[in-house]
Amino acid sequence: MKPIEGPLATATQSIDGAAMLAQVERWAAINSGTGNLDGLREMAGELADAFSVLPGEITLEEPAPVTQVDAGGREYEVEYGKHLVCSVRPDAARRFILTGHMDTVFPADHPFQALTWLDDETLNGPGTADMKGGIAVMLHALIALEGLSEWQDVGYDVMINADEETGSLSSAPLIERLAKGKYAALTYEPAATPEGTLAHARGGSGNYALTVTGRSAHAGRNPRDGRNAIVAAATLAVRLKELQRDDISVNPAKIEGGAANNVVPDHAVLRFNIRPREPAAADWFTGEMNVLLGEVRQSQEVDIHVHGGITRPPKPVGRRAQKLFDIVRDCGAQLGQDIDWQSTGGVCDGNNIAATGVPVVDTMGVRGGKIHSPDEFMIAPSLKERAQLSTLVLHRLATGEAI
Repeated sequence: MKPIEGPLATATQSIDGAAMLAQVERWAAINSGTGNLDGLREMAGELADAFSVLPGEITLEEPAPVTQVDAGGREYEVEYGKHLVCSVRPDAARRFILTGHMDTVFPADHPFQALTWLDDETLNGPGTADMKGGIAVMLHALIALEGLSEWQDVGYDVMINADEETGSLSSAPLIERLAKGKYAALTYEPAATPEGTLAHARGGSGNYALTVTGRSAHAGRNPRDGRNAIVAAATLAVRLKELQRDDISVNPAKIEGGAANNVVPDHAVLRFNIRPREPAAADWFTGEMNVLLGEVRQSQEVDIHVHGGITRPPKPVGRRAQKLFDIVRDCGAQLGQDIDWQSTGGVCDGNNIAATGVPVVDTMGVRGGKIHSPDEFMIAPSLKERAQLSTLVLHRLATGEAI
């Protein structure tokens, strides 16, 4: 393995792990749960200041409109925070996209708000691993690269959204627009294991709400005049579950609706999630679901409205993406880091990027674990270690490495 020499060695060695840690501690002290718009505004301001050291234009992009369905079947608009974009050398012939998210799963009133050192290297705190640590990794790798002359021939867009933890619904159009035409992409979700394993192929995810409208009637006097929306929703739940197979899981999660025991319910909402492993499985499910909806509409004489769909396409790993994984592994070896990967059922913005045809590795962030829980932790030395890894990977891609 060729040793790291010259200005590149100086750049990787100059990455300041202590400064990175201080940033993460400050950022993690800001509650930026997806629904905490005030916290997200504060976090976006912090990030805009931090990324202003790069020679690019920083903008805060408005979220795209998003609707949800309430328990009564009515659509309503959901508010999201603005998404940060930093665009550097937009006219360069070779450009990259690097992505992260500023939101966490912990709302403003969640009891998990404080940082605690579990030992000399392990910091417990909200968003430390997922993924304020990853944002620091991204930023400091770019700072190191900006000091290298050969990096000036490439450009990149940084996108840090405010809604990843709820599916990136309001940032999906922005991700697609920024990703198209890029040479490669890195996303800074935490490593899949505390040892640093990367997530490889990912399944997709889709969330649906089926609003069923029947006809009310007296449950004793004239029940046959009614059309029971709860029964129709339950039928759909059972039949949808029966569509599950090896390449797609189906999870009916909640039925809402109904009224008094002596009233035939005329309304119900069924919510469910699917996880297709391959694009073909997603297409197959859509066709089968539409057939099922037609059958239930006809047999139970109800109306069914579909809201939602697949928001995270499956992410298979093709030839170019595998080449990018191989580059990450080889750069890790130069640094004495043992990089491996494994497939996962989880989803992230890497799914959306891969759907544009751009090769992506989406777990370039810190080592840590127990994310989405009050036990979330970050292994502090991995801040510098993973920033060095990104520096080498991006340098190789910038200086002619073909994928």
